[in-house]
Amino acid sequence: MSEQAPGRAPGRSDIVPCGPGGCSSYEPTKGRETMDFPELQLLIAGEWRGRAGHDTLPVVDPATEQVLAEVPIANDADLDAALDAASATFAEWRDTPAADRAAIMQRAAGLLRERADEIGRIQTLEEGKGLTESISEVVGAADLLQWSAEEGRRAYGRIVPSRVHGGRSIVLREPLGPVAAFTPWNFPILIPARKLGAALAAGCPVVFKPA
Repeated sequence: MSEQAPGRAPGRSDIVPCGPGGCSSYEPTKGRETMDFPELQLLIAGEWRGRAGHDTLPVVDPATEQVLAEVPIANDADLDAALDAASATFAEWRDTPAADRAAIMQRAAGLLRERADEIGRIQTLEEGKGLTESISEVVGAADLLQWSAEEGRRAYGRIVPSRVHGGRSIVLREPLGPVAAFTPWNFPILIPARKLGAALAAGCPVVFKPA
């Protein structure tokens, strides 16, 4: 799968984004005044944790240098809570049938496709990536989640020849435990989908730290 969408401007595209009609048709400030940037929070054990009690970092629109939001920085207590939550839910997620895990992930993929335009615009605001490329990345992330979901249904074992006469060796694929995932800044939706999708489909909870 290519990670560069058609319509990207030659050279850097992180200053003046491209639109569906091409790079020259997109106005970098159009829609910026009216679009509310979402509040950024940490999601731990199904609960949102805001800026209160946390150090923060500004999220800056590279086209206008406007501060869009403040992102809370996870502290030691947050990390311990995230690991405890992932460990606590491991047995339940591991024992969830692969088909049921796949259905949940396919629903997530469907939501990404439904919201691709909205999420793509947010990504362009915070990263400066061309709008066409941002939207394409969201759709690509949905495809990765769906692919991982289907592959999780096909994580078959196998029988291999044994060195013992009359014996059989059986190989089973089993989830090992929580996964720690770290991703870079340049594909903030596609790469997380690749890491999260593979781990979740295999039956492993994830503690995820984006750039």
